[in-house]
Amino acid sequence: MKVATWNVNSIRTRQPHVIDWLKTNNIDVLCVQETKVIDQDFPKTPFEELGYHLYIYGQKAYNGVAIFSRQPLEDVTMGFTPIVGESLAEDFDEQKRVITGIFQGVRIVNLYVPNGSAVGTEKYDYKLRWLKVLKQYLTQFLEKSKQELCICGDFNIALEDKDIYNSKSKEDHIMSSPLERESLKDILDLGLKDAFRKFTSEGGQFSWWDYRSGGFQRNRGWRIDHHYLTPKLYEKAISCTIDIEPRKLTQPSDHAPVIVEF
Repeated sequence: MKVATWNVNSIRTRQPHVIDWLKTNNIDVLCVQETKVIDQDFPKTPFEELGYHLYIYGQKAYNGVAIFSRQPLEDVTMGFTPIVGESLAEDFDEQKRVITGIFQGVRIVNLYVPNGSAVGTEKYDYKLRWLKVLKQYLTQFLEKSKQELCICGDFNIALEDKDIYNSKSKEDHIMSSPLERESLKDILDLGLKDAFRKFTSEGGQFSWWDYRSGGFQRNRGWRIDHHYLTPKLYEKAISCTIDIEPRKLTQPSDHAPVIVEF
């Protein structure tokens, strides 16, 4: 069983890349982020012709998440509200960032965590509050079911210094500030483990590179796309890799797919 996560940075723009990648990779579940399209305009047909069932939660021009699955998913929900209730979810579901469903007994949670813009801004505060709700959301699944969880997506957080090409001034940089890291660690304390770090402790391996200043060519990247697993599923993981090949294409997404295999 292979589960991949990929911030495609516009599914309509990157549609040929995603189709070609799925044709050459035996992926059971693909979680995509930043689809940037309302549901009725999502290009479903080409992916359905590849044999995927599509579950879509999108909005115009921004955000948006979707799951492509080789088999129909069970118990699909979108947003925080169905799980934590309106009072706790507040207005967070106005941005389409959360979708989940069960594949072969494993609950897949696909996330697009807010970027936060810059430390100390309103968007930064929004990100920290969003992460608190995420913890409550995941707690509901962990406490009320015996399912294993694969929580994946673009977290917009590099948890360790070795996840950044240059960790200078990390305390003041969005995606690596102490409060962001503490918020993510607080979530991981629920019992979740980083699938990628099961197989490598080395730095210098990234999943996102800025389009500017030759970021990819100079490998000036960040590892911000993750798979976090519950303990039993973590033990079943046999690999977790970052496929940088799509990042080499013309007009690529700035992210690369990350694949975990069980």
